[in-house]
Amino acid sequence: MNELSSSDSGGTLFVVSAPSGAGKTSLVRALLEAEPSMGVAVSHTTRTMRPEEQDGVNYHFVDTNTFKQLADRGGFIEWANVFGNLYGTSIDAANLVLDAGKNLILEIDWQGAAQVRQKFMGTQSIFIFPPSLAALRQRLEGRGQDDADTVQKRMDSAFQELSHWREFDYLIVNDDFDEALKQLTSVVNGQGNHLLKSERQAELKPLISELLPREDQ
Repeated sequence: MNELSSSDSGGTLFVVSAPSGAGKTSLVRALLEAEPSMGVAVSHTTRTMRPEEQDGVNYHFVDTNTFKQLADRGGFIEWANVFGNLYGTSIDAANLVLDAGKNLILEIDWQGAAQVRQKFMGTQSIFIFPPSLAALRQRLEGRGQDDADTVQKRMDSAFQELSHWREFDYLIVNDDFDEALKQLTSVVNGQGNHLLKSERQAELKPLISELLPREDQ
């Protein structure tokens, strides 16, 4: 099994998680465009490629057998089953970024984030909240990519994703995109101490109570 490269240049492995529709993909894309020190590993997936996507750019689109063979060989840093499709970050894809001397950012769900934290000490994890459940549903419906049943499944899954916010180091609310991007940028540049969970938990208690009304904070 291949191993993840160690970074002699002091690069950091970041993971970003959020419920589907919270805007993490757009934020990570904007961060990568603005920060040349950052790189992203192109993930593998078994889901169908969307019309605007390109193989090898947005994802490596593979069939289930190919994905499972790679997983059995220990070729993934992390992988998970999300809405019936498999997603994983390969060690080879990660090393392409790290070997180039860049920091690596992984856009993954809470399951993948947990796997990465267990395997790689020093991982910095960031959780992105939507500003409200209504905004989350509006964003999912506004995509126009999923039918009503799929949107509802994603909303149901959002509660599970949101319930893992305590496992992350930094907390960001994507209400205003530019402000959320500014905050994400400050974290990856080592200037985000004000966004640490310990600093923001009290401030975000009303939002968390709305998103997770049954959770005892």
